[in-house]
Amino acid sequence: MDQNYEHALTQMRKSVEKLGCSAQMYDDPTLMRFLIARTMDTQKAAKMFVQWMKWRASFVPLNYIPESEVPDELNARKAYLQGLSKNGCPLLMFKGSKHFPSKDQLQFKKFVVHVLDKTIASSFKGREIGNENSCKHTILSAWPNATCYICHWFFVSVWRFISRFLEKATLEKIVIVTNEEERREFIRNVGEEVLPEEYGGRAKFIALQDFVITPLDD
Repeated sequence: MDQNYEHALTQMRKSVEKLGCSAQMYDDPTLMRFLIARTMDTQKAAKMFVQWMKWRASFVPLNYIPESEVPDELNARKAYLQGLSKNGCPLLMFKGSKHFPSKDQLQFKKFVVHVLDKTIASSFKGREIGNENSCKHTILSAWPNATCYICHWFFVSVWRFISRFLEKATLEKIVIVTNEEERREFIRNVGEEVLPEEYGGRAKFIALQDFVITPLDD
């Protein structure tokens, strides 16, 4: 590992301890995700990490959200997990037309955690990278290789307003697909094998609850 990264990790661990917590149980790849999400600012990364630990302990005491706790959201079949893209990141897709304001906000929040947890777990394919049970903050803020593609015309119209409130590290991971050239680039980057036919690929949509996670090797 680069010496600058090693130094940043050491300083982050010290910063976490100063905040009254410990990162001893978490490995370097896990902490690095938080550093990248905060542009290698060790104090900001430590604060984000501690906030995440406290939130996770209170909201996800089992360390996962079972399907039985989010039945209504799953029944809408609006989230799809397609497998790994060309760069090895899991491809998670949503159909906005199937999403409606939830009457049960707690279930919706649990659904978001369930989606992200399963998406991250799907990337390992029999190998462990970092700590899949610990780094479950958000795809864009805690996963340095993640990219978000927006292919909906309505979102494009309000993007300029929304983008004002996003951090630079997050903005750099969002791609708005607005023309044919960008669509072809989107297909090349993701890969036709996992991209649904509706978006120029050769795959079928796989509902989140139908996607089977490959167990990690012992």
